[in-house]
Amino acid sequence: MEKLEGYIDHIIFRNNDNGYTVMNLTVDGDEVTCVGMLSYVGEGEKVELTGQYISHPSYGEQFKIETCTVKMPEDDESVERYLGSGAIKGVGAALAARIVRHFKADTFRIIEEEPERLAEIKGISDKKAREIAQQVYEKRDMRKAMIFLQQYGITTSLAVKIYQQYGQALYRVMQENPYQLAEDIDGVGFRIADEIAMRAGVHADSEYRVKCAIFYVLQQAGGEGHIFLLKEQLMYKAGELLGVPLDDIDQYLMDLGIERKIIIKREAEERVYSASAYFTELNTARMLCDLNIAGEIDESTIQRKIAAIEKETGTYLDEMQKKAVVESVRCGLLVITGGPGTGKTTTINTLISYFESEGLRILLAAPTGRAAKRMTEATGYEAKTIHRMLEISGAQDGSADGFSRNAQNPLDADVVIIDEMSMVDIYLMHALLDAITVGTRLIMVGDRNQLPSVGPGSVLKDIIDSGKVPVVCLTKIFRQASESDIVVNAHKINRGEQVTLDNKSRDFFFLKRYDANVIISVMIQLIRDKLPRYVDAAPFDIQVLTPMRKGLLGVERLNCILQEYLNPPDHDKCEHEQNGQTFREGDKVMQTKNNYQIEWEIRGRYGIPIEKGVGIFNGDMGVIREINRYTERVTVEFDEHRMVEYTYSGLDELELAYAVTIHKSQGSEYPAVVIPLLSGPRMLMNRNLLYTAVTRARRCVTVVGASETFEQMIDNTMEQKRYSSLAERICELTEEDIRGGLG
Repeated sequence: MEKLEGYIDHIIFRNNDNGYTVMNLTVDGDEVTCVGMLSYVGEGEKVELTGQYISHPSYGEQFKIETCTVKMPEDDESVERYLGSGAIKGVGAALAARIVRHFKADTFRIIEEEPERLAEIKGISDKKAREIAQQVYEKRDMRKAMIFLQQYGITTSLAVKIYQQYGQALYRVMQENPYQLAEDIDGVGFRIADEIAMRAGVHADSEYRVKCAIFYVLQQAGGEGHIFLLKEQLMYKAGELLGVPLDDIDQYLMDLGIERKIIIKREAEERVYSASAYFTELNTARMLCDLNIAGEIDESTIQRKIAAIEKETGTYLDEMQKKAVVESVRCGLLVITGGPGTGKTTTINTLISYFESEGLRILLAAPTGRAAKRMTEATGYEAKTIHRMLEISGAQDGSADGFSRNAQNPLDADVVIIDEMSMVDIYLMHALLDAITVGTRLIMVGDRNQLPSVGPGSVLKDIIDSGKVPVVCLTKIFRQASESDIVVNAHKINRGEQVTLDNKSRDFFFLKRYDANVIISVMIQLIRDKLPRYVDAAPFDIQVLTPMRKGLLGVERLNCILQEYLNPPDHDKCEHEQNGQTFREGDKVMQTKNNYQIEWEIRGRYGIPIEKGVGIFNGDMGVIREINRYTERVTVEFDEHRMVEYTYSGLDELELAYAVTIHKSQGSEYPAVVIPLLSGPRMLMNRNLLYTAVTRARRCVTVVGASETFEQMIDNTMEQKRYSSLAERICELTEEDIRGGLG
């Protein structure tokens, strides 16, 4: 281990997320390039570093820092160098020289103990004197906090977040209740907080620990799609997390209820909600009921207008499609549901023509960029993602507070049409409704037989099941769609009918293979050689959809193998390994969590940004365009040419996407899909999952695997239970409104 001592002359680069810094250090008149995690040092400071020299393939010799100790300036020259370095805003080299010339070796004591005396210097007002002192305090306090937090094994990037959240209160939090970190800081869950708390000497039976575990289990349940958990389930899961049986949680639940963190509903069974989930669902139901108004209409006039639109466009609607148009005119709230090929797009186009003829302003949206793009192509009208329509402003939780369009600044529209409604979770639905005023028509289009949203809730299904909202179900398969075996077989699967697997189809194939490695070999051949020509698409556009994350045919294993064949290592391609996963330029990747704050830009000629925005969301897919080893940033291009720069520490939000789970493919459509099927848990391998996978393909479906598994999935109607209560809330509020009206 070598040691260097010198002054930080210039910080070349700093990653504000994790503190990774590249800087020039002046050592006895020579400059040394140093790299390491140093979020709390600035230009002009004197430091003692330990570490070793390394040779970077692009940037030559560098000193890799292991430890850094900040040295207080010891002489007048050092103090002047520090103050004039730019470390203190508003103090340049000339002013620093005057300060040191006036106070000499007493400079730092004056700044810390008698900052008002800085006003003795020409050019420094009382206000500026206080500002200079404040900056010196803050830098000293942050440095002290970083050193304090490191004793608990806390990384630099997390230490920065903790300091930004609590400031000087962090010492009290760490001593009294480190579990508060799990509530207040994004990226800190129970396990990280628990590890920190154990190092801080918190007892395993601490009430803080138990309550944190209970609340964490509820939050994790949201990640699994649940709005609430039954009390017995909550007890079991919290006990597992704590490592001890939790026989009685009533007292802890009562405390959390008093703290307004949870809501307990004693209905047929005892349900426990996080407060945010409960009130989001309740308010969503309230806003749906407010929009659910109907007016008197002249149906014959509407039918004449429909006939005129049919004649003008050359399309003809069946009875249920016409009913959908009539109901959309009559009702403030409407659900149109149907499977593939049942004319949902034709119905939407007719609705647009009708409302346009009435002079109404129409907005179209869908949950994902791909779905919005398809909606635009199908209608000829601009459709946006729901997030962009609501003008996301970067709040961390995606709540209504995170959008510029809300109750105070509602959408300027008479009609809002949302496609792919099965993908909309309770939080996005709440934000959407918050931006729609009563009197605006909301038309929700989707397929209730698709998998539910990745986020919590079963919004579309619950709205339909409530029986209180008008629903039109499209069932007729139109002639053009009936020529596609993808459409025909999807409907057979949905009805529980077996599919003929004789490979006489033009767009639906089944290749029987019974060994996982053979299945993978066949898939590689299909993606690389056969399907691109058959469907006129690039190999990257052909998507592997698999039921599971783990296992021989799971996402994790398949992506590693497919990457090697579809984007192999190349000396011209930079790559970076993060948490056991290699990212390479040219890789297909997917965002795995909603990030409401990350910035994107669309670049014009010469790379100049022509549009900017925030927000990349769970399920968004893109391609790695550049890996910059020097700045430790990875540039990914998403749909609509949105370019996003990730720091290395931010790569935990990305994963390879040559293969994705069927659940994550919702709302997307691909020229061709390849589905490996061999075996899996019965609860997962069901009809609903298979139906969703098949309906993701536009031109070709190829299933590779065991025909017995395929047949069993069609017969299996078991689905993983998702705890939500939106339907009940809608019914309750509707009954209240009826009673109120009668009163």
